[in-house]
Amino acid sequence: MMDEKMEKDEVQYDEEHLRDLLQTGETDAFREEYLALHPYDQAQFYKKVGPDIRQIIYQYLSPKEMSTVFEALELDDENYLPFIDEMESTYAAQMISEMYTDDAVDVLNELGQDRVSHFLKIMDQKSAEDIRDLLYYEKHTAGSIMTTEYVSIPANSTVRSAMNILRNAAPDAETIYYIFVVDDANHLVGVISLRDLIIAAEDTLIHDIMNERVVSVNVTDDQEDVAQVMKDYNFLAVPVINSQGEMLGIITVDDIIDVIDEEASEDYSKLAGVSDMDTFDTNPFQAAKKRLPWLVILLLLGMLTANLIDLFTVTLEKVALLAAFIPLIGGTSGNSGTQALAVVVRGIATGDVEEESKMKLLVREGLTGVIMGIVCGIVAFLIVYLWQSEALLGLLVATAIACSIFVATVAGSIIPLLMHRLKIDPAVASGPFITTLNDITSILIYLGIATVFIDRLM
Repeated sequence: MMDEKMEKDEVQYDEEHLRDLLQTGETDAFREEYLALHPYDQAQFYKKVGPDIRQIIYQYLSPKEMSTVFEALELDDENYLPFIDEMESTYAAQMISEMYTDDAVDVLNELGQDRVSHFLKIMDQKSAEDIRDLLYYEKHTAGSIMTTEYVSIPANSTVRSAMNILRNAAPDAETIYYIFVVDDANHLVGVISLRDLIIAAEDTLIHDIMNERVVSVNVTDDQEDVAQVMKDYNFLAVPVINSQGEMLGIITVDDIIDVIDEEASEDYSKLAGVSDMDTFDTNPFQAAKKRLPWLVILLLLGMLTANLIDLFTVTLEKVALLAAFIPLIGGTSGNSGTQALAVVVRGIATGDVEEESKMKLLVREGLTGVIMGIVCGIVAFLIVYLWQSEALLGLLVATAIACSIFVATVAGSIIPLLMHRLKIDPAVASGPFITTLNDITSILIYLGIATVFIDRLM
């Protein structure tokens, strides 16, 4: 019964019935049922059906209705192209012009310059101008993800006139929960909530009830910094201004959720040693192209490890059993380094790691490495002693593990902090990269100590 209920909850529409309505030409019935669905469900159906069915949908839905479906698609930017290519050029241009400006820019950014120019010529002049302005901004900045569909009111207006402005602007605005207040030169001077506007007396002046402490972001700010601002203040929307303080647009929480998802995927791919995370429908050649650069670099670093082992050939020939513990020591130190790396990278990403707390973080991670090294060393000593009945060998392995864990933990903390100081994305200090470096240091420590005590080991 539980499985049946979960299945019903997941499917909010009858897919086969909608297909039948399309294929039998029942236009009115399809439009009534399809347009009554939530935009998410509309997008899921549109995405599931093939190009032949979608061609019928384009005939049944207007460009404006189709724009709502397109905005609800959960796709990477480059995956919009096949759908755009299916549409007749004029239909596609009109649909994009009906989308919120930030969403339209996301789609157009994936098209060639010639197609963008062609679409902008077909669109109505106002939409084309708004989109052209946003296309100017660099990708991943506040300007590239903001929308120009917002409500602003003059500071010297009354609540009555402000309500009239709101009624006229609301149908096209992406959100009306925040109403931004500007002066005669369009400088952002305040903000008022919809609730405060509704309960205020009609003759009250806006500048008397507005909040003058407005948190805003600059149009050139990185989208990750914008996401942090909205997280810190729990905003539904944040205004975007230029260096002169002029109001340019707003960024809404739904766009920030997309940014957080995008940045998390990007950081995860870097931690995995992939230049850009590929999806399940990426062909093998594209997937290999994305993964190979880091793999080749790590292969070259791995050759250093092999050369280090070669330097200690004499030691390994005298006590061959030493080789059995190399993977154990290298793997343990690599894991501890990756743990420290994950903690620091997350702290940098969330803003928890600040300039004054970096030394405190390094001290904490160093002490953590000491504690973990001692505990793992004791465990390793007991295992080796019970297995081989060699106290000195067990002590050697335990010492090497303890030292390697400490060094790996400190390195996993310092490297991302150093990269962050150099304005390099700390996620580039990927897990495989840290693991390879720790392999090198752990082998140096382990076989170096073994060489010093080789006579006693024999």
